[in-house]
Amino acid sequence: MIVGILAENSIFTVWQYKTNRRNGGTVDESVDYAIALRIRPKLMTAIFAKVGVKEINSDLATAIRTTVILFVTWGIVLFGSHMGEMKDIPRHSWLFLVLSGAATGLSWLFYFKALQTGDVSRVAPIDKLSVVITICLSFLFLKEPLSPKVILGAALITCGSIIMLLK
Repeated sequence: MIVGILAENSIFTVWQYKTNRRNGGTVDESVDYAIALRIRPKLMTAIFAKVGVKEINSDLATAIRTTVILFVTWGIVLFGSHMGEMKDIPRHSWLFLVLSGAATGLSWLFYFKALQTGDVSRVAPIDKLSVVITICLSFLFLKEPLSPKVILGAALITCGSIIMLLK
């Protein structure tokens, strides 16, 4: 699992670095950006959630977390002066954003229930398999190409998850 996590994080860190460089970021900014995007969520999500959900209903914990995310993201939209762009969003985009939001909400409810009742070390590997499922679905439905490194990374994540879940 450790090899899979390292491979996944390496692939996505390099991708985030390259994306930030293409968008005009300096080398130092791009390195900081890429590392921050990979480390912060790992620390904040599973560990903080496990401690936060320990003594309360997992659905309530999910609602609290979602409310915080709601305020943060709308704050970014407001301070970034993006509210005017809402009128230009096509119906097709609205439909898929709503569907994505519903899927994410259900996913979070199940994730928090799993964290509440199980060990983070067993929940996290299952959660990581969503990366592999996303890669497969993007290939099947979006016709995105699969490079050897993406296939290798997905295989390592899968193998690592299976190993961690074996008793």
